[in-house]
Amino acid sequence: MGSVSDFPIMEEAVKFLEEMGIGCEINALSAHRTPELVMNLATTAKERGIKVFIAGAGGAAHLPGVVAACTSIPVIGVPIKASISIDGWDSILSILQMPAGIPVATVALNGARNAAILATQIIASGNDELYAKLTAFKETMKKKVIEANNNLKTKKL
Repeated sequence: MGSVSDFPIMEEAVKFLEEMGIGCEINALSAHRTPELVMNLATTAKERGIKVFIAGAGGAAHLPGVVAACTSIPVIGVPIKASISIDGWDSILSILQMPAGIPVATVALNGARNAAILATQIIASGNDELYAKLTAFKETMKKKVIEANNNLKTKKL
């Protein structure tokens, strides 16, 4: 994440990855204030076993793009509505509007949990055990919706 103030949002990604049994690194590095550290993180990721980056940032949210520019590992950007943000649009557009050849998958504003689900799907494409866990997770979501719908039928609106 670009700042420790982003952690309350990004923690949702950490929680989901933990539920799935996926280890992760957590860093707060600024693309603007610590660019050399961001570049080092990205360029050494493969040797550390990193499969996917989830990079969250607010305001002028360049972190996901800088990471993507420095590695061939997939990057998922999480735009964060920061205190300096223009309703989150600055963050969204900074992450979404990447130049050709430097893609960053972008989730919804403050969508760290979806970023973790997408990262899990990417990793699970080559891991049958993780694929089964993810399938079970999605089946549980489906059951919750069906149960809620059935409960709704018994209520008078």
